Amino acid sequence: MAARTGSRMMRRKQLPDQAFRLATGFGAATIPAVVAAVGAMLTAGATTALLRWGPTFLWRSQWDAVHGEFGAWSALVGTLVSAFLALALAIPLALGVAVFLTELAPRWLAGPASLAVELMAAVPSIIYGMWGLFVLAPFLSEHAQPLLQRTLGWLPFFQGAPTGIGMFTAALVLALMVVPYIAAIARDLFTMVPPQVKEAAMGLGATRWEVVRAVVLPHTRIGLVGAVILGLGRALGETMAVTFVIGNSHRLSPSLFAASGTIASTLANEFTEATDELHLSALMALGLVLFAMTFAILALGRLLVGRTSAQGGGA
Repeated sequence: MAARTGSRMMRRKQLPDQAFRLATGFGAATIPAVVAAVGAMLTAGATTALLRWGPTFLWRSQWDAVHGEFGAWSALVGTLVSAFLALALAIPLALGVAVFLTELAPRWLAGPASLAVELMAAVPSIIYGMWGLFVLAPFLSEHAQPLLQRTLGWLPFFQGAPTGIGMFTAALVLALMVVPYIAAIARDLFTMVPPQVKEAAMGLGATRWEVVRAVVLPHTRIGLVGAVILGLGRALGETMAVTFVIGNSHRLSPSLFAASGTIASTLANEFTEATDELHLSALMALGLVLFAMTFAILALGRLLVGRTSAQGGGA
């Protein structure tokens, strides 16, 4: 009798653990199931366009809804250029902000400044787009772009009419949107570096910059790679802010001042107007390209993090 009672009590104690295991397993299985469902939906919707053009859809540059000719090349190039240009601008600024907040700022300033960085990440993207259209674009067209033309106008990247609307403005807006994500993660990573390690470096005569370069950054490089990949994913999929300021053109131009377009901005502009089956299928194919590209970049980032971790990269 005592053995049966003990067995029942043991099973009752195990019930919460079993329920917890089932709940967490269900949650873990839900994520890949949703991703697979999204991919299946996009593939089904893009079938008409993929059957007509096949892989050539990726490098077809023509986008003509009137004559039913579609290709992803111009939007794909615009997406990659805007995202990587935004990262090139955002990474140094974000790391500088993180270093300042953790290593240089006085305590009375570090708290409010950190809060301001986090609030920037909470600002809706459409607000960034409106600010870019009504504030940043006029400033660029009147001051920054003419200056760049006078100094670097011999380069094809800075030629064309300084309208303030185009790839250059979109990259700046995206950079401002990406900075708080990378800066907030980098700040948290830098604060986790053991102070004894930094104090030991300073005791050996290292300057503040040398401590950051030789101790802090190597100790946190795994997390920094993840932060950059997170920022890249944010930049690739941004829609409304880019739609406001990029000009929404399907023409490819080497000039950063020219109007351009991304996959997300094309979907936002044309999805409600796509009444033709082929047009709608082409837009779904664009969504599938963006989905696959984002998945591949995140997988590559995960691979880089894994390799860095295997090499003993720190936090």
